[in-house]
Amino acid sequence: MMQMISNVSVAPAWLWISFSIGILLLLLIDLSLFGKGSHKVSRKAALIESGIWVGIALIFNFWFSATYGSELGLEFLTGYLVEKSLSVDNLFVILLIFGSFRIPDQYQHRVLFYGVLGAIVLRAFFIIIGAHLLHLFHWVLYIFGGILIITAIKFLRETDEKIDVQENWAIRLMRRFVPITKEFHGNQFFIHENGIRKATPLFLALIVIEVTDLIFAVDSIPAVFAVTQDAFVAFASNILAILGLRALYFVLADWVGKLRYLKPGLAAVLGFIGVKMLLIDFFKIPSWISLLVIFAILVTAGLSSWYVAHLEEKKLK
Repeated sequence: MMQMISNVSVAPAWLWISFSIGILLLLLIDLSLFGKGSHKVSRKAALIESGIWVGIALIFNFWFSATYGSELGLEFLTGYLVEKSLSVDNLFVILLIFGSFRIPDQYQHRVLFYGVLGAIVLRAFFIIIGAHLLHLFHWVLYIFGGILIITAIKFLRETDEKIDVQENWAIRLMRRFVPITKEFHGNQFFIHENGIRKATPLFLALIVIEVTDLIFAVDSIPAVFAVTQDAFVAFASNILAILGLRALYFVLADWVGKLRYLKPGLAAVLGFIGVKMLLIDFFKIPSWISLLVIFAILVTAGLSSWYVAHLEEKKLK
């Protein structure tokens, strides 16, 4: 395993191990500080937690850049920014999942924590496999580029039509084999009722979130490999961006729906990255240009969304 990793990254084995242990420790600290009991997470606490995660990512980025070079440092920052922006789009789906299953506010933190934990394991697996495929077969880059362009077009054509997430194929499959309760039982994922172990709606919501992240990985993994082909840079930037997803949810949950230009912005980002990947053998776009273009697109989408929402609020007064 270590031999496979060393073929696709400049990072030594000790850095992979140290980073993974560090992430686990941070998750345990996060759970003990912000996950005690069953209560609604306040906007202030979520904002502090989100700021801490961003700060940790930037500090690590600074150290990594100083140790392994500014080029890899730029690639890390660009990958982090891309994954962070894609995770904001994921918040729309999480809002829909919690609404569909009617998950009470005080239990959402627990579901999101284990959802993030599962996402980390899945992303690590896919990134290492993806990096190894790129190492063996260079032409896989063109497939990834095509996937991103198709995804960009899909983002432009998507509507805000509501989807019943309880009809998800994973839920239909689970209902066949696992008894499920209709009521919540505190923050428990499973209970024993009349000698039978049953899953609660919290566990169903967790399953849908994990399946959703698996689908989102089809977009985000090719996107990060368009930014960097170093497996550790792809892994670390992806994981650090995901770690802040749960806190970001509680910061943005009340007004994420107002980000009307987020999807067009993400479509432009993915389209740009896809084209960059398809042109890589003919013209390599420098990392700093990619970072500037992606940052400019996201800032434009965010400010445009805020400005239009502000105009609409003024009209209603």
